[in-house]
Amino acid sequence: MVDANAGKLARWLRMMGYDAVFFANGEDAEMISRALKENRILITRDSHIAERWVATSGRLRVVLLESDQPEKQIRQVISELGLDSHFEPFSRCLECNQPLEAREKEAVKTKVPPYVYRIQTSFLECPACGRVYWRGTHWEAMRRRLEKFFTVDHQH
Repeated sequence: MVDANAGKLARWLRMMGYDAVFFANGEDAEMISRALKENRILITRDSHIAERWVATSGRLRVVLLESDQPEKQIRQVISELGLDSHFEPFSRCLECNQPLEAREKEAVKTKVPPYVYRIQTSFLECPACGRVYWRGTHWEAMRRRLEKFFTVDHQH
């Protein structure tokens, strides 16, 4: 679970295929309660949350982000949580975190631009919000960028 002060990180984690709930609104106590109930790791920049008994006792695992820069945050999360390079990019909706489902080309005809419909053959759709994804040039560029997080020295 990623709290409101690290929203870009939540999108990056989703892009990598990780289940990353973004807790944008609400009180810290509500966020902590939900993280405990759903057995989630809480990722935050708020040191007060990391200092709470629920975190220091080990009941709730908290990753306290050291940077406000999303790329440094990603490297820290990869390192602290022991994530490896065998992630499933673009398997979750970037907007609502739901697992994406494959769709037949005809099923998305009215949901994508005509040019995209003509040149693409494979589509994924979010069953919750209806957003449609495909492997365009942006997909390859983002995949290469994601892979760099696992191949570059994590100290930079």
